[in-house]
Amino acid sequence: MRVVDDFSSGSRANIADLDGRIELLEGDIRDEALMDRACTGVEVIFHEAAIPSVPRSLAAPVASHGANATGTLMVLEAARRNGVRRVVYAGSSSVYGETPTLPKVETMPTAPLSPYAVSKLTGELYCQVYARTFKLQTAVLRYFNVFGPRQDPMSQYAAVIPRFVTAALQGQSPTIYGDGTQSRDFCFIDNVIEANLLAADAQDASGRVFNVACAAATSLNDVIGLVARGLGMKLEAKYEPPRVGDIKHSLADISLARKYLGYTAAVPFAQGLERTIAWYRQKA
Repeated sequence: MRVVDDFSSGSRANIADLDGRIELLEGDIRDEALMDRACTGVEVIFHEAAIPSVPRSLAAPVASHGANATGTLMVLEAARRNGVRRVVYAGSSSVYGETPTLPKVETMPTAPLSPYAVSKLTGELYCQVYARTFKLQTAVLRYFNVFGPRQDPMSQYAAVIPRFVTAALQGQSPTIYGDGTQSRDFCFIDNVIEANLLAADAQDASGRVFNVACAAATSLNDVIGLVARGLGMKLEAKYEPPRVGDIKHSLADISLARKYLGYTAAVPFAQGLERTIAWYRQKA
């Protein structure tokens, strides 16, 4: 297996436990020569590289577009040039925006609220064009609030669960932007891996878009309560004004993923949170 560690997204590949079974290439997915090297002899690409942050895209929209939209185009072009069979693209639920209808269904009109959401939607559209026009198989997975062990809690753009858990472990009050009644369809990382592996080979997946979530919404106030229970401590949140670009509620319909991929969302939110808390507690 070949992995590209994308400098443009600030990500780092975790290869400690892979025992030499991968080749790691470090660089930018917009580097044509690097992408040709990465795609040579490859059957399936799992395209996860991105700058995955709404606040960061508001601060630096051009950088977000470059990594997410232009970067995706470069990945697709390299895949086409090198005869790759299928590209599985990491999309985002942010493309739905603040539409009031719940749950979110893939056929709904999109209404992005941030440069990040626009850039991820652009990547989706490129995937569909390459499937229709260039006959490159693509599958788009719209991730809903992915969480799990190893997420970096230190960045100002970090996801809420690693921030909440690590703050609690340090004896600090977790910060919620808004009143905490906003809800999310949190999806444990094992479910995302399941969806990706299924999408690599599913017969009728090419050219389609799939929600990847658990079809269950949890408010941020309830997350604080679950974290407190999991750590066996009393925990009170600190509330700050809502952030621009954040949506109020998110809930996915995962019927299409079940039908075409055989996706099961095997790990429910509470179980995934228990595993995540255990990992951060061990690290602390």
